[in-house]
Amino acid sequence: FFLAEELSARKKSGALGRLRGVLPVHIAGQPCDIFAIKAIAREHSLFVVEDAAHCLEGRVEHVARKQKAGATARKDNLARIGTIGDATCFSFYATKNITTAEGGMVTCEDDALAERIRILSLHGMSRDAWKRYMREGSWYYEIVAQGYKYNMPDVLGALGVVQLRKAEHMHALRQRYAEMLMTALADLQEVILPQPVAGRRHAWHLFILRLRPERLNITRNEFIKKLFERGIQASVHFIPLHLHPYFQQTYGLRRGDFPIAERVYDSAVSLPLYPALSEEEVQYIAQTVRALVKDHARPR
Repeated sequence: FFLAEELSARKKSGALGRLRGVLPVHIAGQPCDIFAIKAIAREHSLFVVEDAAHCLEGRVEHVARKQKAGATARKDNLARIGTIGDATCFSFYATKNITTAEGGMVTCEDDALAERIRILSLHGMSRDAWKRYMREGSWYYEIVAQGYKYNMPDVLGALGVVQLRKAEHMHALRQRYAEMLMTALADLQEVILPQPVAGRRHAWHLFILRLRPERLNITRNEFIKKLFERGIQASVHFIPLHLHPYFQQTYGLRRGDFPIAERVYDSAVSLPLYPALSEEEVQYIAQTVRALVKDHARPR
């Protein structure tokens, strides 16, 4: 497990002293092996902050529950993403699985940390408007930290409450459409499909397939262009940070510094996946991808 090896190497070299925490990313909605990550982090006294921007409906098999029950991964053995790390960050941007138009949510079980986050999100003020202007409140407040303007407006919060009621239904549609795409494209040897992992519930925020360039006579960018020409708005998630001008100019990073990230990026294609699609549209996406792959497959 690369994280364990990396932390052990840092500890031996004395470089662990600067490290304070681990930030695993549940990319595309696929949960990380978060219990294993948390266990490794605890061995080195590190906190775990999960980036769950894509993973609101994600679940991970709770090993302790499974062992106690002597069962396989049933629903009651699955822990929700957002209840495992020291803190978990969700995004409710317009394209996410639920939306408040902008903003997001942090979950944690530490009351002091939760209060600290609330204070930092609103100018570092000790008392928000609700605390100041309720009947038993007071107009007085203090600035106790260098805060930010990150508070969610009440109207958008109300939108989020309604969206939460629909989250399971919308996830079921995403999962249904993802399964349709997986089934329709399963026999293509020229692409690599996302692979759900046993014991984990995929949130299906994104459906990212990877082209196998050695088996195709078309580049990733050309492939996406042809999808656009056929009315399918494919995209790429995401451009590695070290390929952006700011990070290259500021930190001297260059292509070649992170070859695994580059290999994934150079072959990645995100197909449309959202609840408002119809099954006919999903079938059209699958048929179009199949046709393009067949047309541009290298002879074997």
